[in-house]
Amino acid sequence: MKKRLALMLVLIMVMMTLAACGGGSDDSSDQAADSGDVIKIGATGPYTGETAMYGVACKEGMELAEKEINENGGVNGKKIKIVFYDTKGDTTETVNAYNRLRDQDEVVAFIGSVLTGESNAIKDLIKQDNMPTIAPTATGNDVTEGVPNFFRVCYYDNYQGGAAANYASKEAPEGLGAKSAAMLVSKGNTYSEGLAGAFKETFEKNGGEVVIEESYAKADKDFSAQLTKIKEANPDVIYIPDYYSTVGVILQKAKDMGMDIPCLGGDGWDSIQEEYADVAQGYVFTNHYAADSPNENVKKFTENYNEAYGKAPASFSALGYDAVYAMANAIIEAGSTDAQAVVSAIQTMNVTGITGEFTFDEEGNPKGKEVTIIQVDNGELKYVTTVTE
Repeated sequence: MKKRLALMLVLIMVMMTLAACGGGSDDSSDQAADSGDVIKIGATGPYTGETAMYGVACKEGMELAEKEINENGGVNGKKIKIVFYDTKGDTTETVNAYNRLRDQDEVVAFIGSVLTGESNAIKDLIKQDNMPTIAPTATGNDVTEGVPNFFRVCYYDNYQGGAAANYASKEAPEGLGAKSAAMLVSKGNTYSEGLAGAFKETFEKNGGEVVIEESYAKADKDFSAQLTKIKEANPDVIYIPDYYSTVGVILQKAKDMGMDIPCLGGDGWDSIQEEYADVAQGYVFTNHYAADSPNENVKKFTENYNEAYGKAPASFSALGYDAVYAMANAIIEAGSTDAQAVVSAIQTMNVTGITGEFTFDEEGNPKGKEVTIIQVDNGELKYVTTVTE
């Protein structure tokens, strides 16, 4: 019974009625930290800089989970305190932050990091320290590889690339019904190339054909040449796996050129509706969850998050939230903060979170998790369906 209660994350969440919460730990957590009656968990991410939107969203979800858990009795009779450090999106800053968390703050577990590059920069340290670690949003294929104490609640790039191809291949209304595809990929970008490779493999396995592949450099601002070639190839769909700030510029250029080909992307499109709603209208992308999902637990989470922060939660917020609950429940199941006991508990967990239900495979990746398809509709992100790899 104890294990069942510990692992059913959403059942705990559903029973919670929140007051509005601020941007950090409450005073009672700080007082508990001073007395030593606290379980410290470390976290890192880009809270300033060009990727701060992702880090801040994740941090807010984590803080909401921290507040809920502490208001409902904490973990093993103690409050949890999440200690955050800003990486600014820099790998050296990430290494330094992780070392401070381990040596100065003496955290017993770690949730991070937000970006794939950050997580890869510290994975050897995580393994060396046997630090129980759950990455909330680092989707790079090799993030957890070879590190038995490193897990993640987000699916990896190959997984969502394959899911995108499955959706593109399915006949309408379950999918786009595409028989041919173009890919526009950021050269040298591990995230973009990983999704593209998985998309192509699955799309062709499904009987489709990638008729043209174009690439661009990170610094490129003009995509006319690539889009002209794609327009001439006239594919059924264009797969553009990159972050929304770049995708928005590409879609604007495509619109200026009079292109009318459906476009599809990955979770990096999250937030594209905020600056590029017009040019992204009607297009779809894979994501970790949808804030307007009909799932009752998601509805409750969305309400609580909106009450706390005055806005709808992004997918990074939901993943940060799930990561904290997963770690807290592993510590409950372990009955202590002993590192190996916590790691063993995570390895056998059945997670029911906001972003889905899953277990962890031998490489620490979520197994059996569905991928959500989102459509940009009049400046909002709308739930379409869920698919698998």
